[in-house]
Amino acid sequence: MKNQLNLLAGLFAFVALSAFTPFSITDGFYRVDTKASTINWTGSKITGKTHFGTVNLMEGGLQVAGGKISGGKFTIDMTSIAVKDLEGDMATKLEGHLKGDDFFGVAKFKTANLTIKSVNENDVKADLTIKGITHEVAFPVSLSMEEGMLVAKADITVDRSKYDVRYGSDSFFDNLGDKAIDNDIKFSVSLKGKS
Repeated sequence: MKNQLNLLAGLFAFVALSAFTPFSITDGFYRVDTKASTINWTGSKITGKTHFGTVNLMEGGLQVAGGKISGGKFTIDMTSIAVKDLEGDMATKLEGHLKGDDFFGVAKFKTANLTIKSVNENDVKADLTIKGITHEVAFPVSLSMEEGMLVAKADITVDRSKYDVRYGSDSFFDNLGDKAIDNDIKFSVSLKGKS
């Protein structure tokens, strides 16, 4: 009986340990599945009122070495900017405004690009190009495997004033008061890809 209990305890411990052991991440290049990947954005007024929505990934991929990101490059379709917290004419109006010249100027700058330059553990430094202007951004990334796909998640804060996105920015205009819009835009990114 004691041997049976020991065997059951050992079996239970093995099953429990297996359930919580992460899948190993195979080294290689992972092309991003643009349909399964998401980029959500959030912008805020100084008053705290927010708008949020999505923008689509056009193409990209991640290089993995030693189970960690070692490189990557992505193209974002800026013409796909969508507003999700409003409906109908209000959403259409804000989307048009965001695509206009005093925001992202998508008629001229149809894409934005992000190129990973260096990685220290899970901390990434990358060049982000918006409206033809490039600056470095830094952010942590988490990696996992889900249903045979590599999943990379990151929250990235971008100071839009560095990219000549001027509308409502107190970096460019005085006396905006409570009509000022925060320079920081937050992007929540979930990328999924296969090698």
